[in-house]
Amino acid sequence: MDLQDRIIQHFNASIDAKVQASEVLSPYIELASQMMVQALVNDGKILSCGNGGSAADAQHFSSELLNRFERERPSLPALALTTDASTLTSIANDYDYSEVFSKQILALGHPGDILLAISTSGNSANVVRAIKAAHERDMQVIALTGRDGGSIASILAADDCEIRVPHKITARIQEVHLLVIHCLCDLIDHQLFGSNE
Repeated sequence: MDLQDRIIQHFNASIDAKVQASEVLSPYIELASQMMVQALVNDGKILSCGNGGSAADAQHFSSELLNRFERERPSLPALALTTDASTLTSIANDYDYSEVFSKQILALGHPGDILLAISTSGNSANVVRAIKAAHERDMQVIALTGRDGGSIASILAADDCEIRVPHKITARIQEVHLLVIHCLCDLIDHQLFGSNE
C-alpha cells in the first residue's frame, strides 16, 4: 500500500467511525448540551479535564466557550484544568499525579457547575478522581469516553451523562470526541442565542 492509499484509508476509517457514532450518540449529545445550558443559565461554569490529546480537547472546548464558536456572542464561563503548569506540577510533585484535577475541582467547583471529563479509555486515574471530586461538590458530570467506558462508566451518577464512542482505536475515538465538542458548542449557542441561519 502506498502512502496516499494509507491516507485515504485513515479518512475512510474516520468517516465510518463518525457515521457509526452519530447513530448511537445523538441523544446523549443533546442531553449533555441541555445540562450545560442549564448550568450556564443558572450562573454555573463548565470545568474540563483530560490527558494528552484529551487535554487539548478540554482546552479546545473551553476556548470555544470563553471566546466564540461560530458566531459573535457573549463569553461563556468555562475553564480547562489542564493549562496551569505550575499548579499541575506542584500537585503532582507534592501529592500525586492522580490528584492534579481533583484538587482544582475541590477548590474551584461549586454546586451547579459541570465537569466535562475526557478519557478515551475511561480509565485515567486523575479523571476518575476528578469525577469523584465533582460529585463531592454536587456537580454534574459529562464524560467523553470510548471502548467500554472503563472505570468511569461505573462511577457516574444517575444525573450524569456519558458520551461513549463505540470504537476501540484511540485516534478514531479522539476524532469523534472533537466532533462531539463542536456539536456541544453549536447546541449551546443555538439554545442560548437562537438560530444563526
